[in-house]
Formats: sequence, C-alpha cells, structure tokens
Amino acid sequence: SSGINAEYGDVCNRFTLMPFTLRAFEEETKAKMGLKECVTHELLQAYPVQQDATGQPVAQFKFTVLIVPNGNIRINGGLFDPTLCKSEHSVEDKDIIELLAQSANRKTAGKKKRKKAKTAAEEANTN
Repeated sequence: SSGINAEYGDVCNRFTLMPFTLRAFEEETKAKMGLKECVTHELLQAYPVQQDATGQPVAQFKFTVLIVPNGNIRINGGLFDPTLCKSEHSVEDKDIIELLAQSANRKTAGKKKRKKAKTAAEEANTN
C-alpha cells in the first residue's frame, strides 16, 4: 500500500496528465512494483509498446495543438527531427504534404505568411 501511495504521488506531482516511462524514475525496480499495483487498482492506465504486423516496434510522436482564430498553437511535445528516422513509406498526397509542411507554431506560421505576402507584392510591383 505504501508503494502505491509513493509511486502514485510521484506520478501525480511529476507527470500530471502526460504519459511517462519507467526510465524517468530513479529506482526503476521499485517504481515498476508500485506502478504495477496502481494499474491493478485502476489508478493508472498502461500504454503497451506499439508494434506493426511483423512485431517490430513502431515510433509515434504526438503533440497537442490548440486551434484558435489567429492560427494553431503547439502547446507541448518534444522536438522531432525527421532526418534521424528512416522509413520505407512516404506521404504522396500533395494536400497532406502541404499540411505537414505548415508550422504548428503561431509565430513561425505568421512570419511565413508575411514573407509570402511580401514576395507576392514585390512580384506584382515588378510586373
């Protein structure tokens, strides 16, 4: 019972509502026992490692976006560098490629819009 209280309290204080990994704890073995009890008593929900049809692990990157009238705001999630990952699959739909190229950061998206408008205005003035 004390293991459940200690680990559950630690999870509530450190991770609030976000997923976490056992590696985030100083004492993994102790944490594993306490967290197993938390899952058994339905205080926490386990997220199993995702695998494809052949049993290979699957990487997944998530973040939360607020959709507001002024544009989208990315409020959490780590940095993702696509050059570090290789895949035999690719997105071929032009609309989806264009959507993925957009920034979820409101400031970056605003700068790109202003730059695009400025370029269009300069082209209109030269013609």
